[in-house]
Amino acid sequence: MISLIGNRPALQIGRYQVIDYDTAWLDDALIRAARAADHEDFPFVVDIRSGVVKYLETKCPLKLLPLADLFDRMRKMLVKIGCEQIAGKLMPLAPPVTVSLVRAALDAGNGFELAFFEMLRMELGDLRAAGAEQIRFTDLRESVLILRGGSKWNKQCDAILEEIQSFLRVWDHEQAQAKHPLPRYSGND
Repeated sequence: MISLIGNRPALQIGRYQVIDYDTAWLDDALIRAARAADHEDFPFVVDIRSGVVKYLETKCPLKLLPLADLFDRMRKMLVKIGCEQIAGKLMPLAPPVTVSLVRAALDAGNGFELAFFEMLRMELGDLRAAGAEQIRFTDLRESVLILRGGSKWNKQCDAILEEIQSFLRVWDHEQAQAKHPLPRYSGND
């Protein structure tokens, strides 16, 4: 049987779609569920991940698969092999999500930094609720220029960029304090 890696469906995570993803996060989700069910020595992580990957690459008829639906399918698979306790503890975990800050800046508009930060806070909360823990941010400089309403970089832009980066660091730290999973913030300019 031929399996094309690029044939995987896009995953819907909140309002974002992740197209190019590896599968290491599936292992993490299964290991967390096994630990939560007091099965530290759960030997089927690789086998289950392989089955999920095969499904995604050869059997899934969808081009866009909601993350929750994928995890429902994984729970059913666990129940089918007699691992009900682990299935009950399996929580959605998303692959890394890349977020451009341009949309939030455009929605907030020129001079409305407070609206921008509130939109960003809501967006991060929605992504977190959808299972995203690793969130990468892009287009920070472009977002600053939109918020400033200018085309040239200046000291005010530096200050806003620092505010955005500080906001993201604080949010990440607060999330890490609430839960101890993988690091989530990696900013890109």
